[in-house]
Amino acid sequence: MKFLHLGDLHLGRSLGDYDLIKDQQHILNEILGIIETESVDGVLIAGDIYDKAVPSEAAVRLLDSFLSRLCLAGVKTFMISGNHDSDERLNFGSWVFESRSVYISSVFDGKLCRHEITDRGQTVHVYMLPFVKASQVRHYYPDAKIETYEDAVRTVIENAGIDRNACNILIAHQFVSGKGEDPSLGGSEGVGTQSVGLVEKIGYGCFDAFDYVALGHIHSPQGVGRDEVRYAGSPLKYSLSEANNEKSVPVVTIGQDGDVSIKLVALTPMRDLRHIRGTMHELIDAKDEKTAEDFIYATLTDEDIINDAMGIMRLAYPNTVRIDYDNSHTKAVEQVDISNIADNRSFTDLVSDFYRMVYGCEITEEEMDVMRMAAREAGVIDEAG
Repeated sequence: MKFLHLGDLHLGRSLGDYDLIKDQQHILNEILGIIETESVDGVLIAGDIYDKAVPSEAAVRLLDSFLSRLCLAGVKTFMISGNHDSDERLNFGSWVFESRSVYISSVFDGKLCRHEITDRGQTVHVYMLPFVKASQVRHYYPDAKIETYEDAVRTVIENAGIDRNACNILIAHQFVSGKGEDPSLGGSEGVGTQSVGLVEKIGYGCFDAFDYVALGHIHSPQGVGRDEVRYAGSPLKYSLSEANNEKSVPVVTIGQDGDVSIKLVALTPMRDLRHIRGTMHELIDAKDEKTAEDFIYATLTDEDIINDAMGIMRLAYPNTVRIDYDNSHTKAVEQVDISNIADNRSFTDLVSDFYRMVYGCEITEEEMDVMRMAAREAGVIDEAG
């Protein structure tokens, strides 16, 4: 039996000023092609279906189209909520969808949802744990000692009556750590000290009862602790730090003897995300028509600030997302000790020094007026400042 594992679709997401709906539609079409080519029996979608709790109309239409095509292909679909999703909105129509083999678990009701799939004499149990908070689990298990998110997840699993002799798959959405190591972050998740996107860290040992664990929340594809506890990663690159990531989807084969094999199938985006570096002249000369439509983060090494650099870059690379500089001026700024920089200094002095350090010239009075106005609106200085 074959399953394709997806996570972190973030339908409706933007990249800078650019809407990604067409890019997401392209990658979902590619995934549907993989499902057909690989003769996949079921799709496991591990949360963060939408990018926002209140998704756009375009994002809802895109999910509707994707699920409809899975139904028409006769593929069973198992989908849980992530921390970006609205539980109730994602749960809408779930009873109707079940009649078409689309199973949605987005609202935790105290139990670990389970579905049994039998095909050609083989049976697989698919468990679905939507994103939950420890407080929600404590509500259903008031006598259990639940202090951390790991305590909560262990309590839910221990009360699920899991048959360890059966073939078991779990779909979950949380920040799972490996053998003393945290997973490699994609960079677009949102990072805290002990959590990612406010999802507390738990150990992969929670999932020993499962033959395969389809995880969502981390955007870089990887196994955690053991290969069978795996993040599919996001299907598209959503931040500069993912520029060098190779996106893929795991196709998981469950053998008749319960053995699990994982095949990573590469994904090719409609527009890649690339980080390029050099002088403006070098970058313009290096333009390749085949990749000019990619999303571009550019680091300029020109010593002088270029007027309308973004406008010039977008003539060659129309989907330039961001430009920054790396030159002697920026290096000097990085090396400055600013721990006591504001002591006995006026706002005007501080801004003038910074402007002089970055641009190598004096700030004009008109520019200083703009800075003062912005500082007043931000509450940095008072009206008299």
